This record gives sequence, structure tokens and C-alpha cells, in this order.
Amino acid sequence: MNTVKSSTIIAAMLIACLPFVTLAADSVEVSIRDFQFIPQEIRISKGTTVRWRNDEKRQYHSVWFEEMGEPEADYFFPGEVYEKTFDETGRLPYLCGPHPRMTGVVIVTDD
Repeated sequence: MNTVKSSTIIAAMLIACLPFVTLAADSVEVSIRDFQFIPQEIRISKGTTVRWRNDEKRQYHSVWFEEMGEPEADYFFPGEVYEKTFDETGRLPYLCGPHPRMTGVVIVTDD
């Protein structure tokens, strides 16, 4: 196994072990694959846009902030994205409408 491939595998394994990821940027991305939001929990600053990217081969998904009283977002298919900008602070759980066992959390801070 070459060094670059080994480093990439090790980095991916370390990231997968984190309980959540803290991100400070104008936008961040969450991957959807194997019926999971990856990372499942993110911490962002107010004003950040989160982009969910469907990396499945054949399956559609949605992002639904049901507890906030928001309607379910339109389904998006492999290769498509859904974006949402967060202007309020708080702990915001979400799920995939057609696959309610798929859950995630966005924690929005004033930082």
C-alpha cells in the first residue's frame, strides 16, 4: 500500500471516530452515504450554510428539521445537494423523511 493511500485511510478512520466535528466556515458539507449523515453531528457558527450532498449510488434522501416545525425538504437524488443557512443558535436535530432512522444534529453557536 502506498504512503498516500495509507495516510488517506488513516485520516478517514480518525475522522469517523470523532463524536462530532466543529467547523468555522461560511459553508460546510455533510455527506450522505450508506444511509448515514457523515458527520452525524456538526457544530457551526451562526450564519453558516450547511450543504448535504447525496453520495449514494441509487437512493434519494431529504433533510427534515421536524422539531423546528419546518416542512420536509424536497427529496434529492445521488449527486444532488440540499443547502440551509443557519441564522439562529441552538441544538437542531434533523432526520431523513423517507428514512427516519437516519438522524443528525446541527449545533449552531454565536462563535
